[in-house]
Amino acid sequence: MDFDALVLAGGGSTRFGGVDKAMLVLDGATLLDRVLTATDAAVSTVVVGPVRTTCREVGWTVEDPPSGGPVAGIAAGLAHGSAAVVVVLSCDLPWLTKPDVARLVDGLGDHDGHGLRDTDGRGQQLATAYRRTALAEAIRRIGDPRDKSVRRLVADLDLVWSDPTRAGDDVDTWADFDD
Repeated sequence: MDFDALVLAGGGSTRFGGVDKAMLVLDGATLLDRVLTATDAAVSTVVVGPVRTTCREVGWTVEDPPSGGPVAGIAAGLAHGSAAVVVVLSCDLPWLTKPDVARLVDGLGDHDGHGLRDTDGRGQQLATAYRRTALAEAIRRIGDPRDKSVRRLVADLDLVWSDPTRAGDDVDTWADFDD
C-alpha cells in the first residue's frame, strides 16, 4: 500500500539542553536520517522543522504557528503528499526500521491508525500509520492546533497497536540511548 511519511523534527530538544536532537548521531547516522532511511519507500516525505542536510531528498515545512507543538506540525505536514495513508513519526525513533514501517502500513486494516507500542507498552501516536482522511478530520475537529496534545488529537480515532517493540522506543533524554 502506498504511503506518505510525515516526520516531526521541529522540537526544542529542551531535555537535551537545546542540542538539535534530530542531528544526534547513533551508529554513524543522525536520528533524523535513521527515520528517513526507515521510510524511504514513501511516495513522498515531508519533514516538519528547520531544513537540514539529510541522507535523501525530502520536502520541508514548518508548523504554523512556529513552535506550536506536534499537532501544529502534523497539520502543516498533512498539507503535503496525497497518499491515502500517512505514517507520522517523530525524528527520535532510532531503532525504527523499514520492516517496522511496512508492518504499520500493512496492519492498518479497516482502522484509522496502526501504531507502535514502546517496550513499556505505551502506544506511540508519533509512530503510527494513519488514514489521511481520519487524521485530517481529527485536525479539523481540534481547531487551532497550537499547543494541543497529540493524545487529544487522536482520542476519537479507531487505533490499534503493535506488541511492545524496541522500534517504538523514542529518545527523550541522554539516558534513553543506554537502554
